[in-house]
Amino acid sequence: MHKRVYLVFAALIALGGCSNAKQPPPAPAATEVSVVTLHPETLPVTTDLTGRTAAYLVAQVRGRVDGIVLKREFAEGGDVRAGQRLYQIDPAPYRAALDMALGTLQKAQANLAAMNSQAERYKILVAGNGVSRQEYDNAVAAQGQAAADVAAAKAAVQTARINLGYTDVVSPIGGRAGPSLVTQGAYVQSSAATLLTTVQQIDPIYVDLNQTSVAGLQLRRDVASGQLKLNGPGQTKVTLTLEDGTRYPSAGKLQFTDITSTRAPVR
Repeated sequence: MHKRVYLVFAALIALGGCSNAKQPPPAPAATEVSVVTLHPETLPVTTDLTGRTAAYLVAQVRGRVDGIVLKREFAEGGDVRAGQRLYQIDPAPYRAALDMALGTLQKAQANLAAMNSQAERYKILVAGNGVSRQEYDNAVAAQGQAAADVAAAKAAVQTARINLGYTDVVSPIGGRAGPSLVTQGAYVQSSAATLLTTVQQIDPIYVDLNQTSVAGLQLRRDVASGQLKLNGPGQTKVTLTLEDGTRYPSAGKLQFTDITSTRAPVR
């Protein structure tokens, strides 16, 4: 009786052991991962350089005729327009010269009219042997000389007009006027090219950037390789920061001038 019970119990233990040995191991827990999509992007590369501003255009205003300065018609340090009169030189002697040239022209034109009439008459007379061929040739030559005198007189009138116009000394460009180097009553000479004042155009304005020769060479290589563009889409921009730290509102563009400097016009 006791022996049968023992066998059944042992069989149950054996079955239980076999059942535990055949179960699969538990599955590992799932791990969460993040997916990041990469996109190419162009990042700006900036370089800080020191520089000095320079005028876009500089005009030295000089006297082109001799004479006494009658008046100055601009404010020193003020803005002037292109063609604005800055000084007036005494025009009286140049008006007289123009009047004399006009008188000479009228005299030459009257003489030409007389020579034309004489040449026409001699042309008819020489056909009927009324005058000799030599006299006719002389009349034609006089006609030609009279025409040349008229041309010379017209040129003298034009020169006199130009000199009279030079008595109004005007600004060749628009910009900022510098100090006046002559006063009312001063005598200016065209042969000495007397400097009267200087006008500088500051809109747009140049900024000359100083850099080492190595940095300048690298910039030129970047331009040659297309990393820096001086024109077109993606053009390299230049921003100007003033000495007090404020940002100038307008942007500029690069222009190379020599090995150690770069010029950037800014509007």
